[in-house]
Amino acid sequence: MPSIAIIGAGVTGVTTAYELHRLGFDVTVHDRQRYAAMETSFANGGQLSASNAEVWNQASTVLKGLKWMWRRDAPLLVSLKPSWHKASWMAEFVRAIPQYRENTIRTTRMAIAARDGLREMAQTAGVEFDLLPAGILHFYGNEHDMDHAREVTRLLAEGGLERRELTPDEVRARCPELNGDLVGGFWTESDMTGDIHKFTKGVAGWLKSRGVRFEMGRGVEKLVRKDSGGVDVDGTHYDAVVLCAGVASRGFAAQLGERLNVYPVKGYSITVNLRDEGSRAAAPTVSLLDDAAKIVTSRLGPDRFRIAGTAEFNGENRDIRDDRIRPLVKWCERYFPGVDTDSVVPWAGLRPMMPNMMPRVGAGAGQGVFFNTGHGHLGWTLSAATARILASEVSAQMAPEIHRAA
Repeated sequence: MPSIAIIGAGVTGVTTAYELHRLGFDVTVHDRQRYAAMETSFANGGQLSASNAEVWNQASTVLKGLKWMWRRDAPLLVSLKPSWHKASWMAEFVRAIPQYRENTIRTTRMAIAARDGLREMAQTAGVEFDLLPAGILHFYGNEHDMDHAREVTRLLAEGGLERRELTPDEVRARCPELNGDLVGGFWTESDMTGDIHKFTKGVAGWLKSRGVRFEMGRGVEKLVRKDSGGVDVDGTHYDAVVLCAGVASRGFAAQLGERLNVYPVKGYSITVNLRDEGSRAAAPTVSLLDDAAKIVTSRLGPDRFRIAGTAEFNGENRDIRDDRIRPLVKWCERYFPGVDTDSVVPWAGLRPMMPNMMPRVGAGAGQGVFFNTGHGHLGWTLSAATARILASEVSAQMAPEIHRAA
């Protein structure tokens, strides 16, 4: 069988390795970290949320970015430092606004398709990852945001997702711990939450036991496409390469003569350790999404409460800034005042985003080069679906006999 190198051992790289291994390919995963899921797949919001499939390409997003440019604690923060990459990305983002409706519907369909694949991977690999199939609750504090949510719900329905509108009383019935004024919300029964790090690390461990090689702790330096076919990865030849390296995929693509305009959009999270019974009782078990603040939550087992959000356009900067973490802590204290926040673990990761908010999945321009990256804020949600799509394209190009049988 053809040999395939996967660059990146985050959730997209590991799920891609799973699908290619399932088809019988000889798979090797490369990553600069010693362990799987140590970067963007380490501590995200935890939501497997088709209900969050709305793409960001709207004029209102641009206006919010301009309005919030001077607020260091803004949900969407754009650095004033000039960059050609950032400027070109934003120009393409604006040009993709006419595709907002189509891309939201497409993303919804992918997110729904991913659910069965993720469950299959976890069951096959015997992975426990704090999966909570208990739905996701969106809540709103004003009628303007509720009206927009109704429009989004209609698009999600076109993609096949059922989402039900709730009154304020129904929101509180779903989440009695929630404090503050509400005008309503939306409930998506079929959405789930789980620990992305536990899942990815667990599946990677299972793949190792099945013979998939993991070359870890050594960053890939050089990719060379060979005229005779295939790609050399730091001197080792493979029949094909799949770029799943998050924000680093852009540089690797350039080495192979491919253009990939993925941009690092930093997101932050805090993990609140629920160390006393009062905090465990005061923290919600249902997963939440506050659309106005762009904050999501997940309960990861009995003792951890994950709160994540914000978007920061500041290049490949991994600094964990106090002025970006503090709003997450204050949000917790506002809506869940009974939760003790004396033990909070902060984190920041770089979401790899394409300008049209759609992941780049499939073959590149050159023979033997493939992409599965650019998932933005939905890498966890979409990973199982895009891995299967990618594996199908690899088999069609590299092993057509397997593809026809499948």
